[in-house]
Amino acid sequence: MNSEQVTQGYARAPHRSLFYAMGYTKDDLKKPLIGIVHSFSEIVPGHIHLRDLVQAAKLGVAAGGGTPVEFPVIGICDGIAMNHDGMKYPLATRELIADSIESMVVAHKFDGLVLIANCDKIVPGMLMAASRLNIPAVYVSGGPMLTGYHRDEQVDLVRGLFESVGACAQGNISEEELDEMEQSACPTCGSCAGLFTANTMNCLVEALGIALPGNGTIPAPYGKRKALAKQAGQQVLELVNKNIRPRDILTLNAFRNAITLDMAIGGSSNTVLHLLAIAHEAEVALELEVFDEISTRVPNICKISPGGTDRLFDLYLAGGISAVLKQLGEKGLLSLDEKTVTGNTIGEDIKAAAVRNAKVIRPLDDPYNKEGGIAILRGNLAPDGAVVKQSAVAKEMLVHCGPARVFDGEEEAFVAITEGKINKGDVVVIRYEGPKGGPGMREMLSPTSAISGMGLDKDVALITDGRFSGGTRGACVGHVSPEASEGGPIALVQEGDLIEIDIPKRRMTLKISDEEIAARKAKWTVRPPKVTGKSYLARYAYLVTSASTGAVTKVPE
Repeated sequence: MNSEQVTQGYARAPHRSLFYAMGYTKDDLKKPLIGIVHSFSEIVPGHIHLRDLVQAAKLGVAAGGGTPVEFPVIGICDGIAMNHDGMKYPLATRELIADSIESMVVAHKFDGLVLIANCDKIVPGMLMAASRLNIPAVYVSGGPMLTGYHRDEQVDLVRGLFESVGACAQGNISEEELDEMEQSACPTCGSCAGLFTANTMNCLVEALGIALPGNGTIPAPYGKRKALAKQAGQQVLELVNKNIRPRDILTLNAFRNAITLDMAIGGSSNTVLHLLAIAHEAEVALELEVFDEISTRVPNICKISPGGTDRLFDLYLAGGISAVLKQLGEKGLLSLDEKTVTGNTIGEDIKAAAVRNAKVIRPLDDPYNKEGGIAILRGNLAPDGAVVKQSAVAKEMLVHCGPARVFDGEEEAFVAITEGKINKGDVVVIRYEGPKGGPGMREMLSPTSAISGMGLDKDVALITDGRFSGGTRGACVGHVSPEASEGGPIALVQEGDLIEIDIPKRRMTLKISDEEIAARKAKWTVRPPKVTGKSYLARYAYLVTSASTGAVTKVPE
């Protein structure tokens, strides 16, 4: 066992003495040391309850014959970080989380890990670490928040509150009603109730096989969530005893299964970044084209907020992720022989699942859309690719051509939108917000929600080299690569240029000649970085790569 390097032999007497100082016993040090990694804090509703899950996981580890050892990582609440310079940090912290777990595990020689988190970048950061370290590991989410209600209608943080900011700016609702809604949109602990990035990732890890069935949809306040954490603690000892490691589970076919699920449920566009990054750490050759290849043949069978009006609780009652996977497997769309942390194959894990509500999980032959939730666009404006959540785009906007309204940052775009300076038919361009240029590739939830809240989501498109919250809906194209700060074509767009977006044909075109593009490129100059000096973001901007490869960090060659 790894832990023998710090617990066994006469040369480790000083090490054992330090363990004894904390109350560990000799018997404790003869058992596998299992790290219980969590992101509890008092600033994230998705994490505020994680101490309870940590205790449950510890009981499971002890019951399974191991010694649990708890340690934390950081975690940012994207909702609180939204629409100011704090949003430069969440994606960048994904790397910090992975690096900090690596540091703790290698320094202290854990034999296995139970990873407990919930929100946005924390989930992929933990899975990147597990893939990099390749020691037995089970992931457990904190679970989704229960649905909020406002005047007898379901609401959530995005399809409710964020969009109501735009409605309030237009005078369509009063500040008093907005205040009333903010009191009820987020009624419990847990990750926000729609199929945003956190909940999407927590669902996809079931298809990856690195989490137990039920991980994605059991509500945060339910006792079943604690039971799941306890089971995970026990199960990690099984993995240790059988030497089953993350890279035995996270195969290319497992990633294809996760992408297939993503397309079926209409998940967040951020999953493209995160699955590519996890695959990079697992040394799996996953390419951007795989997302589009799967999207063209896997129908979208769920309409969960922001793409529809159902919430995660509705998906839970309808049979959960196992029920969706069961339908996909029966039609030959999954690789059912992939190992999971249960010790079984994914096919065995979902054998008893059943759809309980065909309105929430539609049959594959009666889908909401014939194609999956995400599409990859290319063209002279995005030669390395761009990402759109097509399941959340109104049919009227699947093909759109309009004049560019160009903004070199999110703030000035948000002001223009809320002050009514954007017209029907416009294509809002927000640039210099990519992984390097932002830096940190900010989420554009505030401007996209304002567009929707003002009733312009069927008339106005938005493109950016930044990214979107999983809560974004409308004709919003992100991850435009190469980004503006690297001289990508998005840097060359001028006010009034016509931009054509054709999602069915997977094209995004700047309607000027190749000669004009070349002439503008010759005049373009590199902008100085927005962040310099000692800031972590300055180091991140120096090391981060393109969104088209997952925005991972690499040491320059």
